[in-house]
Amino acid sequence: MAYDWLDSYCLSQPGASKDYSLDWDATRYHVGGKMFAMCANDKAGKPLFSVKLEPGYGDLLRQQYAPHIVPGYYMNKLHWNSLYLEGDVPDDVVQGMVRESYQIILRALPKKVQKEIAETATR
Repeated sequence: MAYDWLDSYCLSQPGASKDYSLDWDATRYHVGGKMFAMCANDKAGKPLFSVKLEPGYGDLLRQQYAPHIVPGYYMNKLHWNSLYLEGDVPDDVVQGMVRESYQIILRALPKKVQKEIAETATR
């Protein structure tokens, strides 16, 4: 895998956790109980990493980094984008995708949960 740092980077986001879903055969990353990223394989067994992005940003990345970034595999094609982990998208772009996805999910959480995560992060 080209992005061997991805797991630790996802978990470095404040309040992030991960689990493994047998049903999905995927490692999922959450904040406040909501998924912001997922690592799985496509039907050919190629590893991919999916994140939620604003539609315009996701479309731009898919155009710029085709065929390495594609509409979300087994996900909502408008909001989710999948990165093939054997591709050559620059690390800083992938880190930006993770941060954006994390922030989208964090902002959608109740204010009380957001505050608890922020307080935990500053300790």
